[in-house]
Amino acid sequence: MQWSRHRHAPWYLGGLSFAESSFFPIPPDVMLAPMSLATPSRAWRFALITTLASVAGGLFGYLIGHFTFDMIEPWLRTTKYWASYEVAVDWFGRWGFWAVFIAGFSPIPYKVFTIAAGALSMALLPFTLASLIGRGARFFLVAGLMAWGGARMEAMLHRYVDRLGWATVALVVIGAGLYQWLGAP
Repeated sequence: MQWSRHRHAPWYLGGLSFAESSFFPIPPDVMLAPMSLATPSRAWRFALITTLASVAGGLFGYLIGHFTFDMIEPWLRTTKYWASYEVAVDWFGRWGFWAVFIAGFSPIPYKVFTIAAGALSMALLPFTLASLIGRGARFFLVAGLMAWGGARMEAMLHRYVDRLGWATVALVVIGAGLYQWLGAP
């Protein structure tokens, strides 16, 4: 909360957003929400900063995966992120673009998907577009809710954010399953 009121808070927000997308465990929502709440007139600007920095961090994660995965794999296997990495690999095989979109929007660790996308050499343009759309949707939603709903909305968001994220994941998975089941081209 103190950082969100600092005069350099947008820079901190950008740095946190970049780091979280490739290696840091704390999501930028912890700064974006209070900053949008404190200055609702700048909420969209904060969401844009968060989105662009997060996608840039995602591209850095992609580079980590693409160029250094062999070096970090032994370490990754010892962390809590290994199971998520294996899920990411499976999802890329099934859904590609949509896997990145879901990870960008949901509580799934986006950084794991950025590294996996690089390790699996996912095409860069779909990766970037899915990241922009998924991360943008998430951060603009958070900023908009804070600017619109104020402190009451912040309390509700803290209580239900994971449930909303997982509900979105479920809807996308159901939609993709229906798409495949109905024999789409």
